Amino acid sequence: MAGERATAFVKHGRDHIFFVGFLGAGKSTLARNLGRMFNRRYVDTDRLVERQAGSSVARIFERDGEERFRELETRALTSLRRERSLLVSCGGGIVETPRNLELLREMGFTVYLEGDLDDSIRQIRSLRTRPDFKSPEHASRLLEHRRPLYEQAADATLDIRGRSFEDVCYTCAEMLLERGLL
Repeated sequence: MAGERATAFVKHGRDHIFFVGFLGAGKSTLARNLGRMFNRRYVDTDRLVERQAGSSVARIFERDGEERFRELETRALTSLRRERSLLVSCGGGIVETPRNLELLREMGFTVYLEGDLDDSIRQIRSLRTRPDFKSPEHASRLLEHRRPLYEQAADATLDIRGRSFEDVCYTCAEMLLERGLL
């Protein structure tokens, strides 16, 4: 079920809801579906980077490297300061940059969709579009590296293992409604 941090959530002038988690956790689909259910705008940080850079995430990684992508990712996240009440699907590696953790905390409430590597592999349609996914072994190491970063970023954790997407969506909606965030 949903776990929560011991400290209370305090709004800092923004009320975005951020979804973090590993590749294939369903962050984009969850943000989109909750947006439709509650008539709220949703964005995806990877798509923001692609629009701002005029290139795909995979191409940015290939051409300019991960470091450049992370810079663009922070810029895209920072641009959300001008917005209000967004549902934001964050790229799986957004937690790799300490500044991004600060921005998440400053701008809203963060939900960590906690799953296993098997869940991710099942959900990923095309590995070619996932530059972080070099092999199952690499992905396993990456997940273990990122797990504590996701936990650090999270105001609430939603365990998605073995659950249907519909169940995750309704559980998340209920959790956010109970906190007055939707």
